[in-house]
Amino acid sequence: MLNNYTAQTRIGVIAGGFSGERPVSLRSGKNVLAALQRKGYNARLIDPVDTDISADTMDIAFLCLHGQFGEDGCIQAQLAHVGIPYTGSGTQASILGMNKLVTKTIMVANGLPTPAFQVITTTPFTLDLPLPVIVKPIAEGSSLGVFIADTWEDCQARVTTILDKYGICLIEEYIAGRELTVGVLDNHGDLQALPILELKPDNRFYDYDAKYTPGKTTFILPAPLPTTVRDELHAHAIKLHTVLGCSGATRTDMLLHEEKGPFLLEINTAPGMTDQSDLPAQAAAAGISFDDLVEIILCSASSEK
Repeated sequence: MLNNYTAQTRIGVIAGGFSGERPVSLRSGKNVLAALQRKGYNARLIDPVDTDISADTMDIAFLCLHGQFGEDGCIQAQLAHVGIPYTGSGTQASILGMNKLVTKTIMVANGLPTPAFQVITTTPFTLDLPLPVIVKPIAEGSSLGVFIADTWEDCQARVTTILDKYGICLIEEYIAGRELTVGVLDNHGDLQALPILELKPDNRFYDYDAKYTPGKTTFILPAPLPTTVRDELHAHAIKLHTVLGCSGATRTDMLLHEEKGPFLLEINTAPGMTDQSDLPAQAAAAGISFDDLVEIILCSASSEK
């Protein structure tokens, strides 16, 4: 064991939850639970659907929740209120990172390249970007609700659907580029940018289906990139992780245009830990086993972030 936790330390692996990413969260949680148990930790799976987290007897929470209530600051604030240390980013960083609009605003303020965008809250609306465009909710994960709209009619329909469900919609400039993702790991106090993963989905883009259906995406790891480009992408990912105040592990999704260079799309403050998830694959390429990755993330747990 790489920390002061003992066999008596009660670790609650928090997974499941209430969001649309519940199935993915449960898969992440089961993998993390098995890794902790293989490492000799006293761990058990806890689902907020069945358990009052703030009243549980765990000593530390390993967060494997994705989406709303999982990575939007809610569970983090609840755990901080009762003094239970937890893995991953703190309440404020989770709130900022979950909201794509806020994240993009922070990117712009800090000189990080991101596609042009506009926010829609009512219909009818005027589209200020050239077609095609990306239409998405501002606070969902795993590409849920994300669409490419090629026509004005399709854009209107997609925006209306998102407004009906979420009340606000983000429209983003379409960038034709290589899909890349860059993991950043707080490895015992040092921020480590992991090998860059390139994603080549069978689908038009790396959507929910491509993310979690085996065989739907070709993974190239490490992505073949010039050293200068690789270093630039690593620096961007570390900078975004830092300016948002993140901790534990994050993963920043990017597009690399052949002529215009990189564009940062969003940050994931609670990366998946399933068999198909990107962060464990990147860690493995850096020589970090899944079990060791879980333990490194565990060591970053704190109740004050």
